[in-house]
Amino acid sequence: MGKEVVEDVSGWLRVFSDGTVERKWSGEDEQVLALTMPVPPSNDTFVDGVATKDVVVNEETGVWVRIYLPERAVQQQENQRVGIVIHLHGGGFCVSQPDWQMYYHFYSRLVRASNVICVSVAFRLAPEHRLPAACDDSFGALLWLRSVARGEVEQPWLTRYADFSRCILMGDSSGANLVHEVGLRAQATPADLLDPVCVRGGISIHPGYVRSERSQSEKENPSESALLTLDMVDKFLILSAPQGISTRNHAITNPMGPDAPPLKDLKFPRMLVGIADRDLIRDTELEYCEAMKSAGHDVEVFCSENVGHSFYLNEIAIRYDPNTANETSKLLEVADRFIQSCF
Repeated sequence: MGKEVVEDVSGWLRVFSDGTVERKWSGEDEQVLALTMPVPPSNDTFVDGVATKDVVVNEETGVWVRIYLPERAVQQQENQRVGIVIHLHGGGFCVSQPDWQMYYHFYSRLVRASNVICVSVAFRLAPEHRLPAACDDSFGALLWLRSVARGEVEQPWLTRYADFSRCILMGDSSGANLVHEVGLRAQATPADLLDPVCVRGGISIHPGYVRSERSQSEKENPSESALLTLDMVDKFLILSAPQGISTRNHAITNPMGPDAPPLKDLKFPRMLVGIADRDLIRDTELEYCEAMKSAGHDVEVFCSENVGHSFYLNEIAIRYDPNTANETSKLLEVADRFIQSCF
């Protein structure tokens, strides 16, 4: 008897009766397929001012990173180094890879604009590797950077051009949840155990925060974008939930909820949170911002207008829709200003 599909998530992921998982866009929108096409690393060749390289950071788990190097860093004086943006991708902890077209275009632009090295983490995915696997792998990438900085691991681009004392966490959608988790772990780790790595700030764009109950924006703003649907919100967060948990209400997806430790008792770096006014999970994103501020944390909020969840990753829309292009440029400008202020 052949295997059967037991779960299908909006064309993004299919789980079969034998436990295997297929991650390949099967929806009707060919634009989405284009956005998920992998972009090969350019290695030592600069393309539009940025070179990329893929490096395995953990042989046991298979976790790897894509490193973006700006040409401007290479052209600087020998004693000048640039900060690091540690990128944590979205995808509901279940799909997505750092080499996808959507990430390549946006983070290449960020690297050029801000003159930073970007290290984008390919962490293990659910449901095969449920949370907190993505949190562990993302923090593990920070520890790998520490090993490179201390000369325990060789990575020439980082050793030559990176200032490890100037690190920013940055994540999209569920990757923004990881910014919260990794920022929390970094602040809780004694400085001498991370030295010389120092996390100075976090940028969370359209974080994937939800409650078990539907928010008003979930009820009123059903998304027409394949980048986020209610089906994805519901199913991805259940498929990725820590073992034994069958609710969206756990601490990683609802850090302001009753099952999470009080935010006032925790330490975080400075945060910039990006919100889209047409995001279907906008209300819980704003609730998170208010909860963080009320707990005494340094949180700046920036709202993009007339756009939806992860709009800035849609390179095709940026090319043909003036508002999407304009709001993406604004987001990049705000991110650059925040990065430079943290450095």
